[in-house]
Amino acid sequence: MTYIPRLKEEYKSRVISALTEEFSYKNVMEVPKLQKIVISKGVGAAVADKKLIDYAVDELTTISGQHAISTISKKDVATFKLRKGVPIGAKVTLRGVKMYEFLDRLVTASLPRVRDFNGIKANGFDGRGNYNLGITEQIIYPEIDIDKVNKIGGMDISFVTTAQTDKEAKSLLSELGLPFKKN
Repeated sequence: MTYIPRLKEEYKSRVISALTEEFSYKNVMEVPKLQKIVISKGVGAAVADKKLIDYAVDELTTISGQHAISTISKKDVATFKLRKGVPIGAKVTLRGVKMYEFLDRLVTASLPRVRDFNGIKANGFDGRGNYNLGITEQIIYPEIDIDKVNKIGGMDISFVTTAQTDKEAKSLLSELGLPFKKN
């Protein structure tokens, strides 16, 4: 027997029927689903100190449970003393089991650790059914040891869905457990 994440099981058993009822889909294949989650972290100070990229890659690997890669600059920017091909960030793309596991840990363990948390803003949709969320501190994740953190920094999390509209994507992500602020 293979392992099935809790949120994937919940998606199949409850979310599909709830979204079909809300948007009156005629076919189960029309129901939007979560395709991937991309976690990225820009490290602007890495121009001066190359070790910061290694720390960022290690943190993203620890948080996501999958090996992260460093991202490189695409062009020269003289005002930032940036050259083309220099590492300036880190990212990891999660799909399948690891995606559902990360989302489950984000909703149940990490977001409740944010001080004065009232929910996430609902204005991060891009018009095509994808949602972007910014995290200001990486120490909200229980996997990160606060004593080993050399610099507190944030990260961006992008939820890519198959939804056609932002309303469908918001309903999908709400059903999966993302706590949006009430208007």
